[in-house]
Amino acid sequence: MKIEAPGGDRSLVAKRRWTARLDHALGTLVEIPTAALVLLEILVLLGGVISRYAFHHPIIWSDELASTLFLWLAMLGSVVALRRAEHMRMTAFVGMLSPPARALLDVVAIVAALTFLFLIVGSAYDFAVDEIPVTTPAMEISSAWRATALPVGFALMIAIALLRLVEAGNWRYVAAAGATSAAIVGGLILLQPIFENLGNVNLLIFFVGLVACLVFAGVPIAFAFGLATFGYQALTTATPIVVVVGRIEEGMSHLILLSVPLFVFLGLLIEMTGMARAMVNFLASLLAPVRGGLSYVLIAAMYLVSGISGSKAADMAAIAPALFPEMKARGSEPGELVALLAATGAQTETIPPSLVLITVGSVTGVSIAALFTGGLLPGVAVGAILCLVVWWRNRGDDLSQVKRATTREIGRALLVALPAIALPFVIRAAVIQGVATATEVSTIGIAYSALAGLIIYRRFDWRRIYPMLVETAALSGSILLIIGAATSMAWSLTQSGFSRDLANAMTGLPGGIPTFLLVSMAAFIVLGSVLEGIPAIVLFGPLLFPIAKQVGVHEVHYAMVIILAMGVGLFAPPFGVGYYAACAISRVHPDAGLKPIVGYMVALVIGLLLVAFVPWISIGFLR
Repeated sequence: MKIEAPGGDRSLVAKRRWTARLDHALGTLVEIPTAALVLLEILVLLGGVISRYAFHHPIIWSDELASTLFLWLAMLGSVVALRRAEHMRMTAFVGMLSPPARALLDVVAIVAALTFLFLIVGSAYDFAVDEIPVTTPAMEISSAWRATALPVGFALMIAIALLRLVEAGNWRYVAAAGATSAAIVGGLILLQPIFENLGNVNLLIFFVGLVACLVFAGVPIAFAFGLATFGYQALTTATPIVVVVGRIEEGMSHLILLSVPLFVFLGLLIEMTGMARAMVNFLASLLAPVRGGLSYVLIAAMYLVSGISGSKAADMAAIAPALFPEMKARGSEPGELVALLAATGAQTETIPPSLVLITVGSVTGVSIAALFTGGLLPGVAVGAILCLVVWWRNRGDDLSQVKRATTREIGRALLVALPAIALPFVIRAAVIQGVATATEVSTIGIAYSALAGLIIYRRFDWRRIYPMLVETAALSGSILLIIGAATSMAWSLTQSGFSRDLANAMTGLPGGIPTFLLVSMAAFIVLGSVLEGIPAIVLFGPLLFPIAKQVGVHEVHYAMVIILAMGVGLFAPPFGVGYYAACAISRVHPDAGLKPIVGYMVALVIGLLLVAFVPWISIGFLR
């Protein structure tokens, strides 16, 4: 006998079916061209390098085409990230709430993002229209072809957000979130006459109070920044919102940032081709007989892989699956493993070609080559202090059952690993020798890794290329939208005179350079735990680097100090989201690593102080 489902259940099943179909259609519509854009960017930039260096015939339009494609990649990547719920957000406080409260705040996050998108999409269209008469110098086409990426991307994100509200299913939550959003927007509009007389107090209201409320409520950071900036400019200044859109576009499409998606893809590629595993196997054969040997391997492997991928998530994902099973088999506790993994994540934040280094260069004007050179030794110094902690914790280990690798086995492992170990040096040499710019060098790494995977390691799964391209676009889009929103916020802070006031306050601190560095470290540890590295750099880098120079701190030295400080905040529980990423990758419950990580965090702080007060570590090898 066939039992009919109740009418309400049939209706719910039907709704889920058509929303799933629509979601799949939207995903296909966006992901295929976005993956193609990542691949096309690689080919355009690599073609430019080959044409210029090998044939001495530069392609004059390659950078212009790459920049145009890049803005489309950034916006469509943001759409993919929104569809996959991968936009960066802080969920530390949300995670402490009851399931119904978390479900409600998840809906609030969607409604907040939707509010920003509805507010900005009209101005984005106006911005694109304004670009129609502007002609690009090399390709001689209208700049509107490039600027149209903004309204198209925002419109697609609106469609995704609306679909997510339908999928939420609980219309009481949707109605409550919508009514709250409308009440807040309406209340702010009614208070506009008061805001006009508050001066720079508005900065505290919008960029501290509003941003904090949104971020702690779990609203994605990019949309929290965007809402605060939109509200500040619309309600307290006479600046047209189309100018804000221009600042977002400027922040997202800086030519240096072209390397972000390419280095992300490179990180995924070295894992897929087995290059990361080859490095780990060599180090393991070398250090296995040493007490805590595999922990030293973890520290060294993270250092080497960070010099290849530039993405902290990719670094940890490449190392943990290759190393953790053997470490657990030798008696290491899961909590100890995830604590050390998180600590090495913070330690290697300065290793080139770190995305944070590239971001610093793009927003402050500091030489990327100088940052790449200056970032190598601080990671070694902090890593050495972590090794001391490892030695102390493993000094009593029993190694009687550990098999020592023979010289022949070590030599064979080294031979296999050599092409992988050489990659960071190939990348750095290409920049220093002028073969490629910091933007283009990632394409050389990609070509090198692909050839190594095909010819040497014989591991190249063509079926994984498309998912890797989509994953690259999603991560890049989430990063770049934050950079765009934070750029518009930083511009607002500068226009308000806040940067001048901050400069006066920081330069007036008693104690000179030591006090300035200590205050900067404390501030960026907090910012790193709340905003993550890239948003904090984009927001405060343009304000603080000129102050550092005025005080007498070398800009490369200052970059290393604040990057390491942000790394400490990013990977320190309970707020550091990097720690939770390490737990997810390691498949270890966060509670297990809370006690072991304390010693490593103390070591990181000692290393940070060492780098801060011994400038030679950062600038000793600069020309």
